[in-house]
Amino acid sequence: MPDHLSENRPLKILLTGANGYIGMRLLPQLLGQGHRVVCAVRDANRLSVDTETRKKIEVVEVDFLKDPMDGVLTSDYDVVYYLIHSMSSSTTDFDKREALAAKNFNIYMKQARPTQVIYLSGIVNNDKLSKHLSSRKKVEEILYEGPFALTVLRAGIIVGSGSSSFEIIRDLCEKLPFMITPKWALTRTQPIAIRDVIQFLTGVLGRTDTYNQSFDIGGPDILTYKDMLKRYAKVRGFRNWILTVPVMTPKLSSYWLYFVTSTSYKLAINLVDSMKMEVVARDSKLQELLGIQPHTYEEAIDMAFEKIEQNLVVSSWKDSMVSGRFDQNLEQYIQVPKYGVLTDKKQMKIQDREAVLENIWRIGGERGWYYGNWLWRIRGFLDKMSGGVGLRRGRTHPDKIFAGDSLDFWRVLLADREKARLLLFAEMRLPGEAWLEFRIDDNDVLHQTATFRPRGLRGRLYWYAIVPIHYFIFGGMISRIARTPHNPKTP
Repeated sequence: MPDHLSENRPLKILLTGANGYIGMRLLPQLLGQGHRVVCAVRDANRLSVDTETRKKIEVVEVDFLKDPMDGVLTSDYDVVYYLIHSMSSSTTDFDKREALAAKNFNIYMKQARPTQVIYLSGIVNNDKLSKHLSSRKKVEEILYEGPFALTVLRAGIIVGSGSSSFEIIRDLCEKLPFMITPKWALTRTQPIAIRDVIQFLTGVLGRTDTYNQSFDIGGPDILTYKDMLKRYAKVRGFRNWILTVPVMTPKLSSYWLYFVTSTSYKLAINLVDSMKMEVVARDSKLQELLGIQPHTYEEAIDMAFEKIEQNLVVSSWKDSMVSGRFDQNLEQYIQVPKYGVLTDKKQMKIQDREAVLENIWRIGGERGWYYGNWLWRIRGFLDKMSGGVGLRRGRTHPDKIFAGDSLDFWRVLLADREKARLLLFAEMRLPGEAWLEFRIDDNDVLHQTATFRPRGLRGRLYWYAIVPIHYFIFGGMISRIARTPHNPKTP
């Protein structure tokens, strides 16, 4: 049997977690190598790929947190990537959810019968582990019981455009020239560039000499979190001052990350818990086996900003469902209710359909909401202070939107450019549920509809209290969206 099966033929690969940060980076690499890829997702409508990529892949809907069903997966997969995790979804039971998913996965693999499963885990250096790392280790133990050869890659901090670690470091350094940090800032870690992680994940593909083994992967630098913050500032051309104090509790540290960065509070708690643990690779044997020379931390930062500046960010942790308030399938909200709701409807005749569509598809993020942006920022600040997501998530692409993407404090439910319709669902904290829809009909009339389903009397009082604000914001917004180079006098 050859050491590398894929040298002989393209492989059929099942990619679980295909819509996640790593999955979205791995997919184009697998397709580029000529492999046949089947993407396993909970909701096929949320797979954020363009039309051309969609034509090259197969999609199967499967929820590994639910009881396995017969006939969902076929029996002819060569390799399966296990990229499922739930760390951001809960502060209490995510470990139970991860263990359940792994057990159900093993049952499904009796149907799929792959030769190899590749699992991306976390480096474990201590006997006493954080809940996050302990959960990853437990999943690894469960997967080793499955009917397949397992290859485990254990990584620490992953640095790349859109990764949660990189975005947190970026937020802290860009916003706070002077920082008072907790003592976990002195914990050592071994960051690795996302480009190298993908190279390792594809490097072990089909290699029999990696079967039933676990490998640590990391970059060439072993740094403290304080070092990472200082080096980030140096790469970006400015200085920062960091004072480390021993009195900041994990809870205070979590609040600190939550209010300063775009991370969710649930993720902040789990990150702080893990940051107390040293995460350093034990050896570099896989690096030597595959002939990979990882990039330095500074090079990883430079590569991340190359992607950001060229608007080529492939995926972001912020687009995962767990970055918002609702860890569930949003398909139930795609039908906007008509009864028991309060609405604000506006419409306007337009002259240039494509230009207006471009305006709609660029809404949010750095471009803002076209009118009264300072009011939107105040609303985002109030939402953040009340435990919501706020506006800091922004958007991943400046002019592309896919169903499932985060868009400031909204979630994209439907983005159909051909039918000229964009439907958003509010993830801000509200006494009810809210939708915002933009649609252009066949007569070139732009329809903008805000729908609110109140929760009791409090919800109705909330709506009527902000009607005057809605009058100005929504009226100004549709006018600005309808404004095009051919229609410059639109108010």
